[in-house]
Amino acid sequence: MGKLIKNHWARLIVLTAAIYQVAASIEGFFWPKIFWDFLTKNLDGAVKPFPALQIINLLLGLLALAWEWPLKPLANTRLHRSIEARLAIYPISVLAAALLYQATNPALYYMIGMAVYFWAYSEGEIVCPEPWSLPKRSRPKT
Repeated sequence: MGKLIKNHWARLIVLTAAIYQVAASIEGFFWPKIFWDFLTKNLDGAVKPFPALQIINLLLGLLALAWEWPLKPLANTRLHRSIEARLAIYPISVLAAALLYQATNPALYYMIGMAVYFWAYSEGEIVCPEPWSLPKRSRPKT
């Protein structure tokens, strides 16, 4: 059996979260609701009358989709290959998703994806320059 490539697994988890976040933000345009409204009504201004939180979630979800798939302009760039950048940016997506009622599940998926990315980073994994490829093995010297 082969080794588990954790950054590929994390990429699939984050792709799932991003798709869910985009769908939840679109739903939030029609039924605006803050998740924490049972505690306070002070945050309702983020979703109505102007849908700021929905727009932020939509943009962050589309950014994550473009980053993880990746789009051609992002492929083989330092940003695409950086696990550290993902660990710095995705907490913002978690916060935005956790605030919107429809996007609480993507917040959990992002956190799981970040944990797997951290696991990959701590084991020294790299994201390959070519998307969805395997790292090249070095040949043993004889």
